[in-house]
Amino acid sequence: MSGTGKSTALAELEKRGFEVVDTDQGGWSVWSDAEGGYVWREDRIGELLAREGGPTLYVSGTVSNQGRFYPRFDAVVLLSAPAEILLSRVATRPTNDYGKSSRDRDLILRHLAEVEPMLRATCTHEVDATQPLDLVVKQLVEIGQRTESETAETGRRPSHAR
Repeated sequence: MSGTGKSTALAELEKRGFEVVDTDQGGWSVWSDAEGGYVWREDRIGELLAREGGPTLYVSGTVSNQGRFYPRFDAVVLLSAPAEILLSRVATRPTNDYGKSSRDRDLILRHLAEVEPMLRATCTHEVDATQPLDLVVKQLVEIGQRTESETAETGRRPSHAR
């Protein structure tokens, strides 16, 4: 969901030594006419999730095929905030032009009404993204630590989608 602070939270997690991937950047997603939107490049995401060892991995993005990868994530976290917060954030952020046009804002509201309920139904955790950044990141780290201890016997690196 646009404006929840995914990129900002990822940047803070990276500062703290975690591995992060923002699938909105760097060729992780491609446009799909069949899906009518962006989808994860399944080859790249598959390779990313197959890596072993290293710091906890946090993956961010909202695309139609992400659910195919949920079984490979240790946690799926939804960052959520009310519409007025999302619209305010996208209108004032200096790093991204998405959300500044009325068409973009209408789409954000439509996604909030139609997509967020599906994300909420399939996530393992929900974090209130109206909280200060430090609290949001603290909760993400705690989720990572819980799942890390739960998967220690498997030798897999914990990974978390948002």
